Amino acid sequence: MSFVTVIVPVRNEARSVERTLRSLLAQDYPAGRFEVIVADGGSTDDTVPIVRRVQAEYANLHLVYNPDRFSSAGRNLAVRHMAGDVAVVVDGHCHVPDKQYLSYLVDAFRLGDADCLGRPQPLDAPNPTPYQQAVAVARHSRLGHNPDSDIYSDQPKFVPPQNTAIAYCRTVFHQIGLFDQQFDACEDVEFNHRVYAAGLSCYFDPRLKIAYHPRGTWRGLFVQLSRYGAGRAKLSRKHPRSLTLPALIPPAWGMWVAVGLMFSLLVPSFGPVYAISLGLYVMALLAAAAWLGRGQPAIITAHIPAVFLAIHFGFAWGFVKEMVRPLFRTR
Repeated sequence: MSFVTVIVPVRNEARSVERTLRSLLAQDYPAGRFEVIVADGGSTDDTVPIVRRVQAEYANLHLVYNPDRFSSAGRNLAVRHMAGDVAVVVDGHCHVPDKQYLSYLVDAFRLGDADCLGRPQPLDAPNPTPYQQAVAVARHSRLGHNPDSDIYSDQPKFVPPQNTAIAYCRTVFHQIGLFDQQFDACEDVEFNHRVYAAGLSCYFDPRLKIAYHPRGTWRGLFVQLSRYGAGRAKLSRKHPRSLTLPALIPPAWGMWVAVGLMFSLLVPSFGPVYAISLGLYVMALLAAAAWLGRGQPAIITAHIPAVFLAIHFGFAWGFVKEMVRPLFRTR
């Protein structure tokens, strides 16, 4: 039976970390055959005291301190301490819905005979607010999610690892190294690009589903997508072939909105064209909200257009800001 290391990088996850840890530590898997390593990136809330309290109950829960704060550094720190044959990453704001999760994990490695595993990652939360429900609905759609990703799939299959791989045989780290600590977001996607480039296989198993908590405010969602956008821009510099059309559309639209406004003020005849483009965009959001919100309470449907705005312009802001950052550093 494989020894499993569960890696949990955290920073200020006091609201959810105990629930996440208990769902992992209560697994129907021999306690002597798995460990949970929490890598704390300098939390300023009660995350560490909570972990310490749970640690008093479970000998296979370990806490390491990540002075570099980034999740990428926390992952690397845990990998260096891991005793497992395989490692799986579970964020501190996730919920493991099945007590057989680790058993499924080991079984998936055996069935797929793969180097790494992918999993579904839907958005869900206990007692979600209408806004969180709207986020989950919007992110599940093609307007709110990268269509190249398989994280909403429900079919077992071999897949490209870039957007789905979350569990790895120890040999993968020996072969391609650790996570790039220059990344504050998308470090998993960057690592998985190297997994793909090395010709390693990834098996997707729907039994490994993990539920992520959707952001509860517009600002929180905007900041989250801004980090994703910045990570994607950084990824495109390191791996130019990773840049796809779906990733370019939000920043291109964001630039059009910003530059088009200035241009229409300078050239009044351009104003109607600009206004029409904005009107078509708003109509598309409203139509998408009406379609996605069918059967949902009206308050959820009402939030969806604003959720799309946070997704599109948050990603665009982060992407553009990261792309121009090297220019200012050079100056």
